[in-house]
Amino acid sequence: MCIGWLKKLCHWGPLTALGIIHTITIMTIHCSRQLPRESYLDTAISTSFFVLCLTTLYYFLNAIIEGPGYLDPKWMPEKAIDVQYLQYCIVCQGYKAPRSHHCRRCNRCVLKMDHHCPWINTCVGHRNHGHFATFLATAVAGSWFSSVILISWTATVLSVKPLPFPPPSLITLILVMFSIGLAIGVQLALGMLLYFQILAIVRNRTEIEGWILEKARYRRGNTDNKYVHPYSKGWLFNVKQVITLDCTPVGDGITWPVIDGCDQYTLTREQLAQKLDKRKRARNYRIIKSASGARCPIGHGFGVFCHPRCSDEPHIKLDVGDIVTVTRWKQYWLFGEKDQKGNAQSKRVRGWFPRPCAIEVIEGDLKSHK
Repeated sequence: MCIGWLKKLCHWGPLTALGIIHTITIMTIHCSRQLPRESYLDTAISTSFFVLCLTTLYYFLNAIIEGPGYLDPKWMPEKAIDVQYLQYCIVCQGYKAPRSHHCRRCNRCVLKMDHHCPWINTCVGHRNHGHFATFLATAVAGSWFSSVILISWTATVLSVKPLPFPPPSLITLILVMFSIGLAIGVQLALGMLLYFQILAIVRNRTEIEGWILEKARYRRGNTDNKYVHPYSKGWLFNVKQVITLDCTPVGDGITWPVIDGCDQYTLTREQLAQKLDKRKRARNYRIIKSASGARCPIGHGFGVFCHPRCSDEPHIKLDVGDIVTVTRWKQYWLFGEKDQKGNAQSKRVRGWFPRPCAIEVIEGDLKSHK
């Protein structure tokens, strides 16, 4: 287990985050030691920063060490008849429990998956959601205290009054200004992410479940058969499911408390219905010009090059003659799954590719092609 989380830590995301924390901390401590303590408020600000710095590091590492929690490979529900309400994961060779989703980066089915975070190099899910949210809160608060200290030190240096400490070097001034920029950047970036995490916790709705809810509303339209999110039982109950004294979540990540009128498979039945609708809308395309899989490809037109897909979804490499089942359409891009020509054991190849690379084929043409 130790090797596992150390391997996750040795990645550009966690290492960059640790570098930012280290830079802000060192420069803030340096400036705090030089500033005179003129009141109890100054001491309180410095102490608060130090405590928040330690807690930020603690919860950051815990979010990585704990991990999101994974569904066992080849998992099946206790009642075999319930598999009709669940999606099957080809990679894990098992069914996906309610609220579980397969992460292609972790290559596992994640319990109550919210999203894959590159900064902790793992998913935010059932087991580490509380640690991740607390890390965000302490990081935002700590960066605010850091900004106060660093800006106070800078104002003291730039004032006309005699300095109460030796004049700083040019390198120190540059590092302090750089640290101020980092601290403000952390407040803005992580503050926005914290806002969305608070909404997710209060609503008991992950980012993925938010997409499912949005598609359910669109799919059902103005009918009386409205989809109701089954896990939101009031904001206080929802918060207690994630935020505890030691950030240990409530439950096993498989069975969930649901509101009246819903059951354990209310969400998964909606997912299956959406999958069926997607298959009905799907169209087959034949590749007429090879696609390299690049995010900003050259040679497919100015529009494709200047309108890259700004998401973490993959781009796929395709050869002339390949058949792709397309399920999403954009002006310059298509999203689909490559036809593996009857090889069920092959890994699924899904992603975006430039629209000019393909033409839609009718059923008769597709049969003759095969």
